[in-house]
Amino acid sequence: METKELTKSVYSVTDFNLWYGQTHALKNISLDIPHKQVTAIIGPSGCGKSTFIKTLNRMVELVPSVRMEGSIKYQDRDIFGAGSNVESLRTEVGMVFQKPNPFPKSIYDNIAYGPRIHGVKDKTILNEVVEKSLKGAALWEEVKDRLNENAFGLSGGQQQRLCIARALAVEPDVILMDEPTSALDPLSTAKVEDLIQELKQNYSIIIVTHNMQQAARISDKTAFFLNGEVIEFDATEKMYSNPQDKRTDDYISGKFG
Repeated sequence: METKELTKSVYSVTDFNLWYGQTHALKNISLDIPHKQVTAIIGPSGCGKSTFIKTLNRMVELVPSVRMEGSIKYQDRDIFGAGSNVESLRTEVGMVFQKPNPFPKSIYDNIAYGPRIHGVKDKTILNEVVEKSLKGAALWEEVKDRLNENAFGLSGGQQQRLCIARALAVEPDVILMDEPTSALDPLSTAKVEDLIQELKQNYSIIIVTHNMQQAARISDKTAFFLNGEVIEFDATEKMYSNPQDKRTDDYISGKFG
């Protein structure tokens, strides 16, 4: 039974289709996303990558005229099922966006915000959560003496790690990242990549990236999206060294995209 637990999927997506009005944005997506690994979603602009990860925490429903068919199961539960609760799903599935988006509050209050919404009032517990989350995002040493300062005073790279810490504060199971380093300089990017490697010990991470080298460096599995379809999904090393589809090969080798 042990191995079954290890290979258990955190998400099981079956024959999933999504339309924005008349536009068929995702076509027959079927993927099993592994538990406690980094899964990269790659592909050219406009191929459905961001739309796909926004379905995983149901953020896509905030877009008007969206229509969906098929099944997405998270931990074996249908996320669109009658008994599904969007708030609890978004607590378990954290999200980090392309541009750092800290709240216009202190560093401390950015992290304490989520736990407070969930009813944590005890200052000692909040202090512990803030410290633990900032340590988890490899930011504690840089900001521990500045916790009451406005988060906007941090550098771009620090702000992005703060947003990761904010996601960690509510103890999620999965972290979705939509091109989390595209607005960062190379040094900050390297720090976030190192952080992702550490976080996968405890979290399942799904990252959209347009950076081929980044996907190769940090992910265990990669899904290649093209025109709303999954062309190939495999272990990253295998896909990069021996892609099964010519379109994957062309994209990875830079012939288009």
